[in-house]
Amino acid sequence: MITVSNLSLTFGTKFLFKEVNLQFIPGNCYGLIGANGAGKSTFLKILSGEIEATTGQINMPAGARLAVLRQDQFAFDDYTAIETVILGHGKLYEVMKERDALYAKPDFSEEDGLRAADLETEFAELNGYEAEYEAERLLINLGLDAAHHPKQMADLEAGDKVRVLLAQALFGNPDILLLDEPTNNLDLPTIRWLEEFLINFENTVIVVSP
Repeated sequence: MITVSNLSLTFGTKFLFKEVNLQFIPGNCYGLIGANGAGKSTFLKILSGEIEATTGQINMPAGARLAVLRQDQFAFDDYTAIETVILGHGKLYEVMKERDALYAKPDFSEEDGLRAADLETEFAELNGYEAEYEAERLLINLGLDAAHHPKQMADLEAGDKVRVLLAQALFGNPDILLLDEPTNNLDLPTIRWLEEFLINFENTVIVVSP
């Protein structure tokens, strides 16, 4: 459960939020609606830790994995589309890269072998062996065909980057999913698929709706 207690945010002498108290229960999907400028996206940024509130606090379950739909389309230009999706699960990506680097060493030592064994165990626990398949499946369901998956993000069109970043947020079954206007630039079949995905999502979802 996410608990928001006495949350306030001010800009100068103006309150955007004042003493907000909310609870978000696991298994539910919540929509934040309101007029432009009401602070919906700002509230989501406070929940994600991107912005610090003026007063109050937010409590989340210890160890909960939070996933956010990122808005910066240039942040992952040095990565392929598939890598960008898997980066949505930071711990898994770190384990994967260290594991791959160990196996690529020309002077693989006994110590390396012991470390590799530990990494293999952790990799399996994080569903690493299914990671690439899951990333590919998400991208295809979001309308990005397989020919684009190995491409650098820098080489993708803006609309395709949006789909990759959405797949990144959905990847790996996060405990808490924060989506800021996720249907932007999506066609109707993809929007319907996303709606079905969120209906079946078992954890907490908070969505800003346009």
